[in-house]
Amino acid sequence: MPEHRQPSQMVGLVDAVDPPYLAPAYRSTVLRAPSRPPLPLAGDATEQAGPEARLLLAGRAHSGEAAADLTRQHAGPPLGERIAVHGRVLDASGRPVAGTLVEIWQANAGGRYAHALDQHPAPLDPNFSGAGWCLTDDAGAYRFVTIKPGAYPWKNHDNAWRPAHVHVSVLGRSFDQRLVTQMYFPGDPLLEYDPIWNAIPDRAARARLVSSFDLSRTVPDWALAFRFDITLGGQEATP
Repeated sequence: MPEHRQPSQMVGLVDAVDPPYLAPAYRSTVLRAPSRPPLPLAGDATEQAGPEARLLLAGRAHSGEAAADLTRQHAGPPLGERIAVHGRVLDASGRPVAGTLVEIWQANAGGRYAHALDQHPAPLDPNFSGAGWCLTDDAGAYRFVTIKPGAYPWKNHDNAWRPAHVHVSVLGRSFDQRLVTQMYFPGDPLLEYDPIWNAIPDRAARARLVSSFDLSRTVPDWALAFRFDITLGGQEATP
């Protein structure tokens, strides 16, 4: 896992797996992309040791099962299609990463985020905040219950729509190790039009961001299931 986001190796990883900092079709990168190569900075002891992931959960709005079940965080159930999202976090050698913090955030079923800056004219859901977190178990496994997010318009280009997606963050073994990515859904017709997804140069790496339908983990009469494994580094790295 340490090799995934170390600054000294970032250029090679970006070339092989991750999208470039400047992807003109994704218009925001024109203003955000650095004009010079990033400088590697040596971390100090605080950045390279810790944190203990479970301590980062203290004081959060939700804890226990409700932290990972986004359908149980409010007085009533949210609107939309219930889904279970699960998978494993693995290091570059395919070994499980246990006890690491996995966080998700997403739009609601109507394609709107519970955020003041989102003024998309879709209804807010008072029973859905759109954020959850959990720790991986000894096998590196995680699981969330949530609502399938809706697609939403964005102003990147004419008639631009983002495909349904769930944002995922995985914290490593220290503060300077973090992967932020997006999980998409199989068969989404908007994927081929999405500049963010298409900014990943390698087709195989791009495909690793699409979850797979998992009938074996579907909860009868309750929720469909999707599997999304996350690999931190190596040839099968998650972009």
